[in-house]
Order: sequence, then structure tokens, then C-alpha cells
Amino acid sequence: MSWVAQLARADIVSLQAYEYASWEPDLTRMHANELPWRAPKDESVFGLNRYPEPQPKDLVERLAQLYGAAPHSVLAARGSDEAIDLLVRAFCRAGQDSVLVCPPTFAMYTLAAAIQGARVVSVPLRAMQGFALDADAVLQMCTPEVKIVFLCSPNNPTGNLLSEEAIVRITQALTTRALVVVDEAYVEFAACQSLARYLPQLPNLAVLRTLSKAHGLAGVRCGTLIADPDVITLLKKIIHPYAIPQLTLEAVLKLLEPGQLATVRKTTALVRFERERVTKELARLPFVKRVWPSKANFILAEFADAAQALFRAHEAQLLVRDVRGYLGLASALRITIGTLEENERLLEAWA
Repeated sequence: MSWVAQLARADIVSLQAYEYASWEPDLTRMHANELPWRAPKDESVFGLNRYPEPQPKDLVERLAQLYGAAPHSVLAARGSDEAIDLLVRAFCRAGQDSVLVCPPTFAMYTLAAAIQGARVVSVPLRAMQGFALDADAVLQMCTPEVKIVFLCSPNNPTGNLLSEEAIVRITQALTTRALVVVDEAYVEFAACQSLARYLPQLPNLAVLRTLSKAHGLAGVRCGTLIADPDVITLLKKIIHPYAIPQLTLEAVLKLLEPGQLATVRKTTALVRFERERVTKELARLPFVKRVWPSKANFILAEFADAAQALFRAHEAQLLVRDVRGYLGLASALRITIGTLEENERLLEAWA
């Protein structure tokens, strides 16, 4: 029995997956109860009257190439959110198992656990050390009931990279005991290597990637899980049938062509430039108490009066994220880097 089968829910391991209508695009389809005619104004390549290919081969191969992974280690999902939900459902028994999170961090990890009925173990990031990961505390709190450790790097909403050395150490210590899931939604803005390169040595490591941020494709809802092939096989049992819509598939394949990727590199470089400029400008404002260094496409700042800052931004027809409900961020707001004009308008509103 593999380590995945031992760690995952036994009922999911033994589950008989849904049997899709066979995918043979060269043959006439009379086996999936589809309408044989396209809808008016349907200009898609394959036809929206047909079910899309489950885990589309071309998409999986394109994502694998993009992220430097093997296709059999890739699962395409409707955003990283779906992959997070699948992981919790596959590995955590309701009322028995737990996930470990390091707040302040992305709220979806806790929400997915709550929906599944799993417990949540919290090990706060060390705020006084720039929201550093406390590896010793994580390992101390990893009881046998903890099946998944979620780590976000760069972290949302603080923007900092977590220590690669600490993540590797945690993953090594939890081999066969827990899955360590590193969410790299913002890694393109950090200009650093993905931790997915450690997968051959660390089979209990899983990495989340998304096209929503640097690629500017939040609206197509396409995320990627890179993990041990046994993890991918397990999750394919419970992912929704035909999870990737045909229009999403066609858009992603078109927008991940080499010419488009060159544009992504230019725009991420521009975001990094504006991030550093806006960070400096924010630090000069009289009612900004602190600006944390960021490796993402947003900035976390602490205000003398966060409510007033929110009001003034809204008066300027701008929305920033209120993160005062997060652990240790009682006076903080998160600012997404916008265009030069948008950034200037916000700075003027707060001047």
C-alpha cells in the first residue's frame, strides 16, 4: 500500500470513480446524451453542446510545460480553490482529522476544512520577524490527526516569502505523516524558483499554482495542483465531472502560447517596479504607520486610522482590502498594485 493510500481517507481510496463517457473525438458522439446541434452563436472550437474532455490532455501538457512538471503529476482544477477543497475532502475525515494553517494567511484553507468538518490547528507566523514561518512550532503541533499542512508563499495577505529551508525541513520531517501543500499563487511576482522542483525528493510535497494572478486570467478559473502521481490519481476520483469548461480550455491554450508568455514576463516586471515605488510612497504618508516588504502583487500596510483610509479610498472610487479581521492585523489594509494611474489616485487620496 502506498503512503498516499495510508494517509488518505480509506473510503476515498476504495471509492469507485465516476465513469465518464469515453473520449474519442474522431467518432460521432451518440453516447453522452448531448444535443447534436450547436446553440445559436456558439463559436467555440469543439462545440458547447458537447461535454469537454475530462482533464484535457492538451491543457495538462501545457500546464506541465509551463510549471516544469511531469504531466502525470498535474491536476487541472477550477482555480486553486477547487484543488484546496479536493485535498481536504480526500485526506480529512470529518470530526477526526485536522489541517494546520499559519495565520494570518489565505482564508480558504480554514474554510475548506470547516466545510469538510475537519479541525484546524493554527500556528501563527512570527509577526515580529516579518511574519516568518515557525518550523519548530509547526512540527510540534503536527499530531497524527494533522493530515495537511497549508503554507502560502508568498503569503497572503502579508506578501512575504516563507523560508524555503524551513518548508523543506517540515516536509522532510512529515514524510508519510502529512501532506505539505505550498500555495504559490503569487510566486511569479517574487522572481524565484518554485518549490515544485523538490517533488522528486519530497513525495509528500504538493504545490498549488494559478493562472489568476500573473497571467491575468482570474476570470477563466484555472488552477493547477502539482503533486505525487498517487495524489493526482486519488483526487481524480472526486473532482467534479468535466471540471474544466470548454471555453476555459480554449482560452487557456490560446493565452499560454509563447508570445503571450513574453507579455506575462513584461507585466510581472512592471508590477514589481510599481510595487517597490508604491511601497516607498506609502511609507512617506503621515498616517501610515508601517509598510511590510512584499514579494507579491500587493502591499500590506498598517494605518493610524484604517477606517478613515478605507473611506478616503472609496471616495476616490477605489477598493482596497480590509484585513483587520486577520490575526495580528487589527489596523492593516491590503493594497493590490494597479496601473500607474490607479496607484497615483490612491496615493493622492491618502496624501
